[in-house]
Amino acid sequence: MTFEDKTLVCKDCGNEFIFTAGEQEFFAEKGFENEPQRCRDCRSNRRSARNSGRPREMFSVICADCGAETQVPFQPKDDRPVYCRDCFESHK
Repeated sequence: MTFEDKTLVCKDCGNEFIFTAGEQEFFAEKGFENEPQRCRDCRSNRRSARNSGRPREMFSVICADCGAETQVPFQPKDDRPVYCRDCFESHK
């Protein structure tokens, strides 16, 4: 399979960036199905903000399987079940 450079638009800053043929090949080797949505600078900024040492915001939920109260690091959506750690592992 041959790859060609693609111009994509960053979903954070709106600037165009090049998704190179080499990057596309790397994504294919790793089995990634989605193209990047952010430019290199926005990915770097997002990564550094995530690793800034501040605690991650947690959300309290009730496990869809066992009914236990648990905390998850994402805002749950009403249309998808949320599980505690043990139940999540059993669903893998």
